[in-house]
Amino acid sequence: MTPDDLYIAVDLGAGSGRVFLVGLAPGEVLLDEVRRFHYPPEFRDGHLRWDFRLIMAEIGTGLRSAGERARSLGRNIRSLGIDSWGVDYGLIDGTGRLVEDPVCYRDDRTRDLLPQLFDRVPRERIFGSTGIQFLQFNTLVQLVAHSRKGIPERASRLLLVPDLIAFFLTGRAATEYTNATTTQLIDARRRTWDRDLICEAGLPSRLFTEIIFPGETIATLRPELAREFGLPEIPVIAPATHDTGSAFAGAPLAGGEACISSGTWSLVGVELSDPAIDDRIAEYNFTNEGGPFGTIRFLKNVMGLWILESCRREWIARGLGADYQILLAPSESGPPPLIYPDDPRFFNPPSMLDAIRAQMAETGEPFDSSPPAITRTIIVSLALRYATVIRLIERLTSRQLTAIRVVGGGSRNDALNQATATAIGLPLLAGPAEATVAGNAIIQAIAARRFDSLAEARAHLNATLAPRHYSPPSEPWWNHAAIRYATIEKRFT
Repeated sequence: MTPDDLYIAVDLGAGSGRVFLVGLAPGEVLLDEVRRFHYPPEFRDGHLRWDFRLIMAEIGTGLRSAGERARSLGRNIRSLGIDSWGVDYGLIDGTGRLVEDPVCYRDDRTRDLLPQLFDRVPRERIFGSTGIQFLQFNTLVQLVAHSRKGIPERASRLLLVPDLIAFFLTGRAATEYTNATTTQLIDARRRTWDRDLICEAGLPSRLFTEIIFPGETIATLRPELAREFGLPEIPVIAPATHDTGSAFAGAPLAGGEACISSGTWSLVGVELSDPAIDDRIAEYNFTNEGGPFGTIRFLKNVMGLWILESCRREWIARGLGADYQILLAPSESGPPPLIYPDDPRFFNPPSMLDAIRAQMAETGEPFDSSPPAITRTIIVSLALRYATVIRLIERLTSRQLTAIRVVGGGSRNDALNQATATAIGLPLLAGPAEATVAGNAIIQAIAARRFDSLAEARAHLNATLAPRHYSPPSEPWWNHAAIRYATIEKRFT
């Protein structure tokens, strides 16, 4: 290993992916995006599915581009790591073939299924072991839906999306811990599969593979693929394969800071050393997701910028102006109409605008159909929802938070950053925007002994990628907005 070695980070979101070449030499954080691609889920064979062949083809193109770029820089590639969104999985048969394309977590097969799950296994039993929040799309719920239809007999192993990709790149089937925790089938204290829970839920235990941890080598890139992509037979390293796990790893968190990983979803939380599981935490439906190197992400999902992006798609289809400069341009002061962002009707509606209009009709909020007005409603409402979650975190963990760190694509949104700082009343640091990619790469670099620890790697990022700072100004109308928002939120919680 030399300090100027490069790392390939494959980062997959729920609908689009990127391949980056990352350099972490002294004084350097090179984040070179060599490939960006899209793979929206499509309705096929009765379900909303991911086109896995397309995803693999695009990754292959990206790996080829990474090799070409590294050669042009005259630098060696040390390793490869893959992260993706959580919960979704594929099944492979005894010959190593994919049984069927993975079903997307936004498919409606899990709608209203949680009560049936609790008929099989008590809610308290599940949370007491896993410490994972109940969401209708958790892998556990998806598998209950799948088993009702019938899991194919020829399925021999279940692999979450990044593990499935690693399997086809290396030939080794293993499940990385951080993403495995999103299944709601991992014993949070023992950090391995809860085999008893799997059986109690009526699921076939044969499907679940060995657990590996961030920083472990999965295997080397298959020789024929290395030749095809123009790469050496590099090791494929397990980063935190859950993208939020990599995002938190790439967030240079200081003591007293909370983190918001802001994108399609907003993951609002803090980093702990041990899972926090008790009746109060279960009541508020917080989660304990596994992180790298013994960390736990104590957080809550907030619907996030999915709401705004869904509206933008509708505005674009209608020929309306949906450029961010127009949507986020400064407008009148004073509180806008508000929504509760975590309303289940916003999860995957036929029309997000209609869903917003329906909620506001119920709560008595005036509906202004102009895109800038709706955008402002979403931004302020998200900030107020973040504030609720942050205050709950302080209560549940007995921590006094001193600042908020926002990472991910949403950290580029100045309007949301300022609104969040104002709503919470704490200073906010924004960036890095590519925290997931950086986190993926620094775990590879720790495995390569470029850094001795996560703290050292984070310090390297913090010294090189300066965050943007936002202070909470005194705007009296925010107090009125917070009171009105609390009344709205109470209707839904």
